[in-house]
Amino acid sequence: MTTPAHRRKPRLLDTVRAVLWGFLGVRRKSDYQEDIHKLNPLHLMAVGVVLAFVFVIGLMVLASWAVKVA
Repeated sequence: MTTPAHRRKPRLLDTVRAVLWGFLGVRRKSDYQEDIHKLNPLHLMAVGVVLAFVFVIGLMVLASWAVKVA
């Protein structure tokens, strides 16, 4: 029997790594299946939203810097 999703306690680094691989869109099926059993879906969503926000803010800062330099 598998542990319910809300009871799983993975490391934060594992969750961040899975989200970053998801952003790239390249992932082995075996690693994906392992993540399904190991990671908490709520943590994945929260980390995904935070990393997407950081990515957008980074793009805005980069664009702002590029406009000032040019």
